[in-house]
Amino acid sequence: MTRTAVRAGSKALTKALRPHPVKSARKATPTRVQPSARLRAGSATAMTAMTKGRTAALSYRLFVPPGVRRGERLPLLVMLHGCSQNVEAFAASTRMNQIAARERFVVLYPEQNKLANLQDCWNWHQTRSGRAQHEVDALHATIDQVCRRHAIDPARIALAGLSAGASMAALMALHRPARFRAIAMHSGIAPGLAHSTASALSAMRGHGVAAPLAALSAGTHLPALLVIQGSADHLVAPSNGTVAAQLWAAREGAKPTPPRTVQRGKRYAAALTDYKSKGRLVATLCDIQGLGHAWSGGIASQAYSDPKGPDASRMIWAFAVKQFARVAA
Repeated sequence: MTRTAVRAGSKALTKALRPHPVKSARKATPTRVQPSARLRAGSATAMTAMTKGRTAALSYRLFVPPGVRRGERLPLLVMLHGCSQNVEAFAASTRMNQIAARERFVVLYPEQNKLANLQDCWNWHQTRSGRAQHEVDALHATIDQVCRRHAIDPARIALAGLSAGASMAALMALHRPARFRAIAMHSGIAPGLAHSTASALSAMRGHGVAAPLAALSAGTHLPALLVIQGSADHLVAPSNGTVAAQLWAAREGAKPTPPRTVQRGKRYAAALTDYKSKGRLVATLCDIQGLGHAWSGGIASQAYSDPKGPDASRMIWAFAVKQFARVAA
């Protein structure tokens, strides 16, 4: 393949991976939130993680709720943004910091380095070249650093992402399944469906060829998975949500329960399907009717979020809390 073809393919992928703003969004370009617009409760501190094996630093923002007591160890939720997003816009769109301030947990927002991807996309699909693995390692190193520097409970760590961030989250979970108690994929692609730019584009259109997830070591289980997918997503084919949940379930020998439909007020309805193995929840598929490629229940003033959907941020944290409780029991 010529260099021109490679560059053209990369450009097509990053353009395709860029989240499309919904009609309710005020701007068609990502919004960079000014410092004055950040949540004032608690502390949102800019930090830089220096990771091994990389020529550039991986920066991140960390939200710590106010009033952390001596000896207190808090849960950690890692949030991976989508393409053409920065961490401040992602935090503002999801309003996860507000939940963290109320429920008392730390939120880590790693940010993709433009030297790695000019469109700020995580290179989840570049498994053949090894770039995906390098980023997985860098992200885990970032989590390691945060856990060393702050009072984090290592038994209560969860990971969530949107679009390319969702795909990277699933890849990270396969790399170190024992680290996380819960994973949330919002509008992403399951691991193994793409290994290059061309296969990523195919997978996004719903034409990816699913292969069984890699076997785990004896006694190791995948963390519980929450998949949130919009039925009107024209960027990541809705079938990808089902594929992700089914691959997770197949690895754990889980079977689906009858789907149930829930709706709150005038928000989009959602069909929920649980996959269980011997009574243990392995995965939940949340198929939201009418949602496009946007954060469900996100703030209206931000691009790439849809306030008409059920609150994905609340769903993700509630899902994580249940998994934390199950492990503690």
